[in-house]
Amino acid sequence: MTVYKGLYAPFFIELKYIMRTFLKVRFLIIFISTILTACSPAMVQESYLTGPTMGTTYNIKFVPVDKLDEKVLKKQIDQLLLDINQLMSTYIKDSELSQFNQWKSVEPFSMSLQTIEVLKEAKRLGKISAGLLDVTVGPLVNLWGFGPQSRPEKIPSDKLIQATRQLVGLEKLILGPTWASKTNPNLYVDLSTIAKGYAVDQVTQLLKTYKIENLLVEIGGEMRVSGVKGSGEAWKIAIEKPEAEQRAAQEIISIGDNAVATSGDYRIYYEQDGVRYSHLIDPSTGYPITHNVVSVTVIHPSSMTADGLATALIVMGKEKALTLADKYDIAVLLITKEKDGFKEYTSTKFTQLVTVH
Repeated sequence: MTVYKGLYAPFFIELKYIMRTFLKVRFLIIFISTILTACSPAMVQESYLTGPTMGTTYNIKFVPVDKLDEKVLKKQIDQLLLDINQLMSTYIKDSELSQFNQWKSVEPFSMSLQTIEVLKEAKRLGKISAGLLDVTVGPLVNLWGFGPQSRPEKIPSDKLIQATRQLVGLEKLILGPTWASKTNPNLYVDLSTIAKGYAVDQVTQLLKTYKIENLLVEIGGEMRVSGVKGSGEAWKIAIEKPEAEQRAAQEIISIGDNAVATSGDYRIYYEQDGVRYSHLIDPSTGYPITHNVVSVTVIHPSSMTADGLATALIVMGKEKALTLADKYDIAVLLITKEKDGFKEYTSTKFTQLVTVH
């Protein structure tokens, strides 16, 4: 999943009348300057923390509070993200999730409460999306050449695709209070569609324990904001135009105290024999998506939930995605690629919640 975020807020002053004399103009300018100084919120320099995590980077901006040791806070953030990665990464061979994937048994496997929480949300989102968010879809992703393995020399046969589908399915993942098990010992779970969002939520909670209420937390494109900037203005977020050739803003939005996640299929794909193959695989068919939805942005109080929903909704296609968004009161901006350019569609909740600039 990919999104370009821009943060700025222009402030314009328009003088509607021109005084006839120099003294009157001078008096008016001084008067307006005094009023603006008295009424404008005090400018506060935002603090900024950044570092590597989850194969990408984290970026945090916040309005500082009294008696805050930012070096101590950064160490806690770094350790928190290391801990989450050690639990849920599929790239770390001895992570908790990797050990579960290597567990070739149907017996229960003991797991942390954190990983169980993320797995439960993945299963919940899988259920409401009719299985289109499926954290067990990894074997199909690998088969099509979008995983750690290289691109296949030839497109997989339908027979091989259907055989691989037998290894996939959320119903094969069983969860208990402190354990998980598989009905198929070869089941493979990948939380990349939801774990970064979970990490954003956890970092946000850590900041709020320090009474930091005005903040922006971003990890690899997943973002959550609260309160206002140091200037007193709302945080503004740029949704990327879904074009592979350039990076530009499609929309600038304000989302209140919420998270935002975008999923797109316009950068990761390949073409073979004149056919375009997206990296987004439909678990119900085993094939890459072929519809014209190129970007889905979800606004939600939870970054973890927004992260997972963005992936599920783009796999669904326009009509099903908008129907589900209105059914569950989800704020969604959906972009399709038409012959004459891009076209936007929004859910009812998006119109109510989001300010477009």
